This record gives sequence, C-alpha cells and structure tokens, in this order.
Amino acid sequence: MQNRHFHQRPLPESPSLLLERVRAEPLTERKQIKRCLRYLNKYHYLKGLQTVGERMFYALVDEDGGWLGVAVFMAASRRLRHRDGWIGWSDEQRRRRLPLVVNNARFLLLPHKSVPNLGSVVLKLLCNRLSGDWEARYGHPVAIVETFVDPQRFSGTVYTAAGWKELGLTQGNGRVSRDYYEKHDRPKRLFVRELRPGACRSLQADKLKPLYAPVEAGTLPRFTGSNAELCSLKESFEKEVPDYHVKRCLYPVHALLTIMAAAHLSGSPRGQKDLAKFAGSLSQSQRRAVGIRRRAGTNRYGAPDQSTFSRMMSQVDVELVEKVLIAWQDRVRGPVPGDEIIAIDGKVPAHSGGKNVVTAISSPSQHYLGCVVTAAGTNEIIAARQLCEKLDLDGKLVSLDAIHTQTETSRVIVEAGGDYAYTVKDNQPLLREYIETKVSDPAAPFLTPQPNSAHGKRAAKKENR
Repeated sequence: MQNRHFHQRPLPESPSLLLERVRAEPLTERKQIKRCLRYLNKYHYLKGLQTVGERMFYALVDEDGGWLGVAVFMAASRRLRHRDGWIGWSDEQRRRRLPLVVNNARFLLLPHKSVPNLGSVVLKLLCNRLSGDWEARYGHPVAIVETFVDPQRFSGTVYTAAGWKELGLTQGNGRVSRDYYEKHDRPKRLFVRELRPGACRSLQADKLKPLYAPVEAGTLPRFTGSNAELCSLKESFEKEVPDYHVKRCLYPVHALLTIMAAAHLSGSPRGQKDLAKFAGSLSQSQRRAVGIRRRAGTNRYGAPDQSTFSRMMSQVDVELVEKVLIAWQDRVRGPVPGDEIIAIDGKVPAHSGGKNVVTAISSPSQHYLGCVVTAAGTNEIIAARQLCEKLDLDGKLVSLDAIHTQTETSRVIVEAGGDYAYTVKDNQPLLREYIETKVSDPAAPFLTPQPNSAHGKRAAKKENR
C-alpha cells in the first residue's frame, strides 16, 4: 500500500501525538470523493475502483485537517467459502442478511504522511464508527467487515494488529460488476472482524435481533423448495379449482394459487402488490413449474402483475381453495396426530388489510386446520364459533384464550364432540372463585405447578393434607 520511493515531506516531528489525534471522517461531497480516488489512482497498487451498491468513503486526517490516507467500504462479496463457514449461516440467510457485511475495498496511507502504528490505529477508528455511519446513511447498521490482502505484496500485519482475523485464501475470483465475477488466479488472504460482540451468532440465528431485523425485512423472501413441490401444489389446484377464464391465458388460476401458496410457505407478505413482486422473483423453471404458460413466439415465462392477482382473489372460491390446501398438507405431512390439542386464536395479519382472522392449528405439530375472517359488525368470539362448527372436533381438546370463555362457545364445542380448555381471568370473578375453591388442581402432565409459585404452594399443601 505504500510507495517507499515517494517523499514530499518528512515524517511528523511527534508521531505519538499524531496517533492520538488522527481522525476518520466520512466523505460525502463529490469533490472529496474525487480527491480520494485521485490518491488511490496515484498511490494504491489496485488504483481506483467502481463502487457497487452501498458504500462509504473516508479520509484519515490529522488535527489540522490534513489528509493522511483514505479508506473505502462497499458491498460484501456474495459468496466466500471461509467467511460463510465462519459466520455459520445458511445460503438463504446469507442472501437475506448479506447487507450486514461490508468489504474494506481500499485502504491507503499516504507514503509521505505515514508513521509506525498509524495503520492499526486508524483501522480501529474506522471499525468503531463504521456501523453508526452506515446506519445514518443507509438506515441499517453493519455487523461484520471483510477485506482481501494480496500475499505477494503484503503480510496483513496491520489488520492483525487491529484485531482482524485471517480465515484463509480465496479462490481467486474478482468482482467485475454487482453480480458478476471473473477468475484472476491470484488468491487473496481473507481477513474479517466483528463490529459488535456476537455478530456471527446474530447472523446465524433463526431470527435477527431488532437491531438488524430491518435489513432482512427489506429483502424479498424467495421460494427455496423444489420444482417438484411446486408441481405438486399446481396439480392439486388444477384438478380441484375451476378456472374462471373463458379463453386460454398466460396465467391460469391454478398458477396464481400456486404462487400464493409458495409465497405463504416462504414467509412473504401476501397482498396483491407483494405477490406480484414474489412472482417476479421466481426463476424461469419455477414459473414453468407453477403452470405459467409461455409467451407467444418466445421461450420465456412472464410474471403476473398486481391486477391479475386482484381479479383472482375476487373470483376464486375461498372455501374450495382452503379445502385443497388442507388435503395437500395431509398428503405431504400425513394426517394430524389424533392426540394433539387444537389451538384457536385470532390475529390481525400484516397482509389482511386490518381484518381479524381466527385460525385453528394443531399443537405441537402445527398443522393448519382452517380459518374464518371476522365479519363486519361481529367479533372474534362469533368467528371462533363459526370455525368450531366446520372443524372435526370429535374426541379433540380445543384450547382458546380468555375472551372465548363463553357458555355458547362451550356448547358449540361439546355438541361437535370435543372438550375445551379455557383461561379464566378476573373479568369473570365468580367463575374464577368457584374454580379456585371447588376444583382440585389437575394432575401432571397437563399442568405441572412450579414449586415456588403460589399455585404450586397450594398444590403442595393439598398433597401434604
């Protein structure tokens, strides 16, 4: 990074004072960035660079504002075997969380301004402020930084001294554009550093911490199942759900329903606009698998737009679609275990437009059993009763929260052959008092009192008597 043959000025008289007062300042103005690139073109062996995606330019300055060097950070490499193994994330996690990793693409100390230990000092300064600067500019922090060192030129000592970790050699590919790499047969030494303690643990977790979650929320989910699974879904809809189209079209109903189901399985929002984006993310082979037809005169499969999904939702038989989905679930996962509890609960999903949807699932296997949308002018209690009436509850235990502790709801469940487990709270004081004084504690394993809880102490007293 240094040119030993270039000297314009002698080294500072007090190197220690320089190390104490050096600063790293983000560059935002075009003329500052141009100056940075001029220094790189003159002194860095790789010259300047074409930055890709999100990026940050820094000037390393002394107490008088004089430039001592520059640094550039930008989007991380899409795939790095050693880095991805070190983080421990899956391919899908990497795809959705890669913006939390950045690449130190250039680091230059001006040869006539450098002093011993300046490199490690400024690298630490950069790492201390990089995440905050990134969040201020792009709305999200970063967790890990990576860089490459050419072993034929440098040893990487400055990175090691600044707390970076060497992971090994790359495979010798260089980025040409955002998503395109070319072989250059000059493997580089890969160094990485966590910008926050436990960053690797956070990136490999099932759910990101709130600090990092906005990055993943802004990334469109992708269907990671097989084309065979898509074909299986498509065949179920094609066989059971009639198509309302009069003429042959590019996007038959079974294709649209398969895309909607795939979006649900992928955790994608399911409003019409979100479905259109999800459909656009499908590969050509996936579009063929869901049943989209080829455009005339081409070998390409298009993607339905927002209005296409809107028309489908207004004309399709919702009850029939649910029946097909449950039957497909049974074929893929097998029937619901007979001894499982049926849990019924109401939520307002983000994609529902503010509508309360009451859903039934089996626990713990999480089989979907059905749902009812709370109608206008009614409430969740009425919707839960409607759902119970259409479920097979014979011999089942149904669990609902305290709002459903109602006589009429109990009658519906019992008449369908089921039993119920309710929560009783202070809004029903007489019933709660009766249960506490007249009903004995249930035996394990249905309920195991904790020894130090009030309920556990009462149970222990009864046992002693």
